[in-house]
Amino acid sequence: MLEFFSASGRIVNPERAVLECLEGALGPDPRAELIIINASIGHDLHHLCAGVRQQLPNARVVAGSCAGVVGREGVSESMKDVGMMAVRGDDFVVSYVSDIHGENARARARELAAQLRGQRDDITMVYLLASGVDIANDEVIAGIEDELGSWVTVFGATTSDNMRGITSHQALDGQVFEHGAIAIGFCDPTLEVVTQATHGFVATGEPLTVTAVRGNRIVELDGEPAWPAYLEHLGLDADAVLADSIPIGALAEALSPEEAADYGNAHILRAITHVDDDGALVYATLPREGMQVWLTERDEARIFDDLERLIETMNGEASGRLPVAVFQADCLARGRLLFDRVIKEELVQRMQYPFSDESGPPPWLGMYGFGEYARLHGANAFHNYSTALAAIYRRTDPVGAAA
Repeated sequence: MLEFFSASGRIVNPERAVLECLEGALGPDPRAELIIINASIGHDLHHLCAGVRQQLPNARVVAGSCAGVVGREGVSESMKDVGMMAVRGDDFVVSYVSDIHGENARARARELAAQLRGQRDDITMVYLLASGVDIANDEVIAGIEDELGSWVTVFGATTSDNMRGITSHQALDGQVFEHGAIAIGFCDPTLEVVTQATHGFVATGEPLTVTAVRGNRIVELDGEPAWPAYLEHLGLDADAVLADSIPIGALAEALSPEEAADYGNAHILRAITHVDDDGALVYATLPREGMQVWLTERDEARIFDDLERLIETMNGEASGRLPVAVFQADCLARGRLLFDRVIKEELVQRMQYPFSDESGPPPWLGMYGFGEYARLHGANAFHNYSTALAAIYRRTDPVGAAA
């Protein structure tokens, strides 16, 4: 039976960061078989992994870069943030692939999932940590489902830098990748996961039509070169860089009526996290010629209202249970805009309180990354600019229990 523990902090020295997080999470009993780390880009993942292995030589260590972390202790957005989830027990397996990109995403994800299935055939959920730059995330989900089936819930995040869209990092046991994907298959029959995502943005104006694509690249919008057309529609100068566009540049795709009713929004969002030298936009999923996308506006009231709806839905599925752990993937654009800064503390407090008891929130690991994995209308899906929560509960009817 798996047990979860978490801690987070803003600590410059990597060895000290690891030690303090381990002490904060595990207390006087320093045992864990799996450590998952979210770390802001000021930390070197090699050093963090080495620090864990020094304290826990036999533990598997999974780590990813991000632009800030969320833990039981709240939000931290410095260059030296570390968030940690420690897991005790052996009902899990780990796999990885390197060199995953838009053009090979499905095949590499199938390989990733096949590695998991080769170790255990009773996987019920998968925590996925993947590159946030140049990856077709719908193809990643499809590849995992090819091997494990669509009934296995995929949750997690894509890694990020400081929102420049240059590179992001993933690590397993000290081996660091720029274009990698790491999967943790959970096999504990006493656990189940409930996932939900919401964004709170509104599509505006007339749609743009994708008129030329190359793999997961948008080459033309409305017959014009994609990057200049994108900047013009955002109202940015021609010499703007990606870091200027990411905070305001969410593109929206229309959902089916059934999906929209479940999501609470008529559109799902996509981020542009990289631009090729020829001006093609690297899209987070596979675009197609003729598809329409809308520019969007951040609706602060809706961000908070939709979060309340998300919490209500998840708590309804929990039937009065509190989670044993929560994994959060989030976007830096969410929260209250005050003094030219998005303040996230209130939003996080609102999402943590309903899952808390007298001792506070459950073990909690969150990151501000480039994208989020959570179910939509009963199916595994990829989201951008959203809050995605995966709450893990102890089942009332363990898998395999006698009828």
